[in-house]
Amino acid sequence: MKTYTVGGAVRDGLLGLPVKDRDHVVVGATPQQLLELGFRPVGKDFPVFLHPETHEEYALARTERKTAPGYKGFAFHAAPDVTLEDDLARRDLTINAIAQDEDGTLVDPYHGRADLEARVFRHVSKAFVEDPVRILRVARFAARFADFTVAPETNALMQRMVQEGEVDALVPERVWQELARGLMEHKPSRMFEVLRACGALQRILPELDALWGVPQPEKWHPEIDTGVHVMLVVDWAAAQDFSLPIRFAALLHDLGKGTTPPEIWPRHHGHEARSERLAEDVCTRLKVPGECRDLALMTAREHGNVGRSFEMRPDTLVKFFARCDAFRKPQRFVDMLRASECDHRGRTGLELQPFPQAAYLEGALQAAQAIDAGAIAQQQAQPQRIPEAILAARTAQVAAYVEQHRPAQS
Repeated sequence: MKTYTVGGAVRDGLLGLPVKDRDHVVVGATPQQLLELGFRPVGKDFPVFLHPETHEEYALARTERKTAPGYKGFAFHAAPDVTLEDDLARRDLTINAIAQDEDGTLVDPYHGRADLEARVFRHVSKAFVEDPVRILRVARFAARFADFTVAPETNALMQRMVQEGEVDALVPERVWQELARGLMEHKPSRMFEVLRACGALQRILPELDALWGVPQPEKWHPEIDTGVHVMLVVDWAAAQDFSLPIRFAALLHDLGKGTTPPEIWPRHHGHEARSERLAEDVCTRLKVPGECRDLALMTAREHGNVGRSFEMRPDTLVKFFARCDAFRKPQRFVDMLRASECDHRGRTGLELQPFPQAAYLEGALQAAQAIDAGAIAQQQAQPQRIPEAILAARTAQVAAYVEQHRPAQS
């Protein structure tokens, strides 16, 4: 029995990056031997164990055989006669197929170190095509390692997988999981660039894929192309270390522009309502968690109003807050302002342009929240007039705030 560290821990160590999790492969052992050493079994499909002290994962060396479409269609074989090279051969990329034994010696049968130095994502074997999740993983790795490129032969395999329908077998939960992880990397646009290059984005997120080639007014969008704009937006959100809900809202905010009739380009009147409907379709299809879904729909619907907020009357502002449920969920409203700011700054050459609307709306909301709704309700002899009285009080507070804080030029 011999143990090796494998996968991301070896890769990140060679890149000089912090190593978060260590996975291990055990060669020449049986499940019974590991149980006798105190390891705790956790694997459902194949033998994986947790170390009794470190709780790191130890998997028996295994091979796999494709038995059905999709990422679950595999049969696994784990036995003492499976070699380290056999185990490494089933991995996705050469940079993830490097092992390190207990004395630090590297085992690199598929030349992963050379690809690390060349900054290349390259598949280990033709078996890559058997698991469609690998397309998502390569795209996610591109978002993390933004200076890496996909080897042409690997991109060709990914295109083949798309053409043969393997991507269509992905379950929504796994697609969302990988997209969410990629959005949380420091360069999310690279993920979508890789998915577009192999044709997978059109199958996974056709609403997003439709944005490339759609022009916007150059006066407001020097980058012109809507797809390019959205990538600048998500990268700006990542640069601010914003949360996943904000990054996801930034990604979906302009989907409606992909359905604008070409004869009225580059104008996109009414795209916010169309964006909201398309964002809802995406969230339903991918089974997106509620926190991300709700913020994405609100941002798609309201980001234009955020930009026009200096033009709103006090009563319109109060109704805007109510429509966004800002009195009950003020933090979600603030997150929507952050996503709208990403939209504003995700424009070529305008990344540093001020966006005073966000602070203005936050202040106006705080002014509206300052009234004592409970006290106003108690003072009303006619219960049916309570909402009207609260609206009037909030409007008066906001009017005083607007008088003092709205920019003169507006």
